[in-house]
Amino acid sequence: MNLSILYEDNHLIAVNKISGDLVQGDKTGKIPLNEKVKSYLKTTYNKKGNVFCGVIHRIDQPVSGVVLFAKTSKALTRMNALFRDQKVDKSYWAIVKNNPEKQEDTLIHYLRKNNKINKSIASPKEKTGYLRAELNYRLLASSDTYYLLEVKLITGRHHQIRVQLSAIGSPIKGDLKYGFPRSNKDASISLHAKSISFIHPVSLENIHIEAPVPEDKLWMFFEKTIE
Repeated sequence: MNLSILYEDNHLIAVNKISGDLVQGDKTGKIPLNEKVKSYLKTTYNKKGNVFCGVIHRIDQPVSGVVLFAKTSKALTRMNALFRDQKVDKSYWAIVKNNPEKQEDTLIHYLRKNNKINKSIASPKEKTGYLRAELNYRLLASSDTYYLLEVKLITGRHHQIRVQLSAIGSPIKGDLKYGFPRSNKDASISLHAKSISFIHPVSLENIHIEAPVPEDKLWMFFEKTIE
């Protein structure tokens, strides 16, 4: 089973998720990433019986990048607390067709999820039933046609980056659901969870994990441009 392991110790394991993988199982019956990690742990360490693999956070199915899992219940509990207290720094890269008006900005919207169509709606003003969403972005690079943004989440809402960038007129490449006119050939959207940083919940070391971009010409062009 092909897994791209980015980091592993006795308590945590980080994987570079490919677009199309589910982080956790749903009604489709497709084998999710957490089960693939369980299988890896079971085989690699010759573990008997059920293997613990705690889901700490998720990224959307068409999104690629770093996903962190807990190998122990202690690590899961402590990482959940770090996420809850906003002590985890997550950085995303997004490729958009339309250059935002500002090269760097903080976006604040109010979002409401429509469960029937699995889509969030953004409002610039506070409304009953809507949740506050905040992120920071900055322009990192550009090509002849596209722009690369670095996005850092302040809050964690359903489809937050996708809907907020769409709301300012810069939908993510390939994201038909939020206004991009064409899909990507592999059904991905051009949003990549590039890195995650935190204080290790057991060793208390500073941990920084980076995920290489997908093997796609445009992604690799931008990654080379940044280096």
